[in-house]
Amino acid sequence: MGEISGTALNEMLRTVSYCRVNLPRFSCLALVGLLALPCFGDESLAEITLRSVVAREREFLARAEKDGEHLDDAKFAGDAKAIASSYDVLIQKNPDFAPAFVAYGLFLGKLDMNRAAVAMLLRANKLDPHIPLVKNQLAKHLAEDGKPVDALPYLLSAIDLAPNEPLYHLHFGLLLMEARADFLQTGDWTSGVLDQAMLAALQRAAELAKGDFSYAFQHAKAYYEVAPPRWEEALAVWERLGDRATTTATRQLVRLHRANVLAQLDRRDEAHALLNQVTEAQFDAEKKQVLAALAAKEAKEKKP
Repeated sequence: MGEISGTALNEMLRTVSYCRVNLPRFSCLALVGLLALPCFGDESLAEITLRSVVAREREFLARAEKDGEHLDDAKFAGDAKAIASSYDVLIQKNPDFAPAFVAYGLFLGKLDMNRAAVAMLLRANKLDPHIPLVKNQLAKHLAEDGKPVDALPYLLSAIDLAPNEPLYHLHFGLLLMEARADFLQTGDWTSGVLDQAMLAALQRAAELAKGDFSYAFQHAKAYYEVAPPRWEEALAVWERLGDRATTTATRQLVRLHRANVLAQLDRRDEAHALLNQVTEAQFDAEKKQVLAALAAKEAKEKKP
């Protein structure tokens, strides 16, 4: 596979704006070792080189995040090009070293160079078809490119390879939720089957990530997205989620959603009681929406 030309890289980097990114939570064993473990004597030269390039990449991204609005675009582009060049040399010298293509693909994805990222990930997938991280990233790029149906097989493969990774179950559920119309249009899904698969995926993600409130939050919200919404089930999930909220903001967020569900169920007094406990300014807009929904129900009831 040929390298990305300096001209093409420079052109794309001129328009790059840094946004916060995190390293994936799961990777193949070889890549995890290169990122996290100390250097051992039996490491190959390719592994040692990859470890060094990844370390430089992480420092580069950390600096960019720290600089924020004061980021020097020219320096950012130059540093990114230097790291990309190091990856190019590594894969040219080691064309069968899958972890290098994985790491390079992830790096290019962080720069929003999606076509180049996909090319690297496809090469990694060809070299080693048993890396769930690669399947997940390919699914992500396809979905973002407006091809959610094509993304699904990759995502299901990631789940098959790493069934206890919550991130992949989360992505599966969100893919079905956000591309609902696309999947129904294929004729391979009914509304009921799709809804059940979506809820099951998000529930499994929340179960596997017990300490992560965000997974449980996504699961609870999903009951609004099915057709028709399952308000009674949603209420039960939100009530259980309250026990997992550990900060003032998350506790008030749960109360806000519980109030919204209660409003839908026409349990207005309970909804008002919960809304009175939502005092954080960041939730003002959503609180007003729920209050408006309650007011509309009350006004409708008063009409002769």
